[in-house]
Amino acid sequence: MNNCGCKLSCPLLAVIASIIIGIIGAFLTISATITVTPAFLWVALGIAIVYLAIALLSVSLSERSDTRISCLCPVLSTLIIGILGTALLSVILLGITFAATSIVGAIFTGALLAFLALTVTTTACLVKCLAGCES
Repeated sequence: MNNCGCKLSCPLLAVIASIIIGIIGAFLTISATITVTPAFLWVALGIAIVYLAIALLSVSLSERSDTRISCLCPVLSTLIIGILGTALLSVILLGITFAATSIVGAIFTGALLAFLALTVTTTACLVKCLAGCES
């Protein structure tokens, strides 16, 4: 994807998309359009743990060629940030109850949704990298 002569990487696009999703999620939470239930938080925590296990398996089972290492490290770094952010924020939101329309609760919910979106979108980047389609 060329933009003004600069090539945007897949992890950068994933970060941009997840920030947009996080802002929309925070806005919808503060306007009381969506609510985050404890069941959703448990599911988000479970998704993060399963993604961490899948990332470990996919890296350990993948072939290590020099062409894939250049795209694999940034993708894995972004994926781990998304996984850890999802897990930590879901634990925080499970441990501390916020008012449904509080600003702090909306910020934490938006951040949780951003990290969850980052995890999912970066997984697509990981699959693309492991398939050798880094351009």
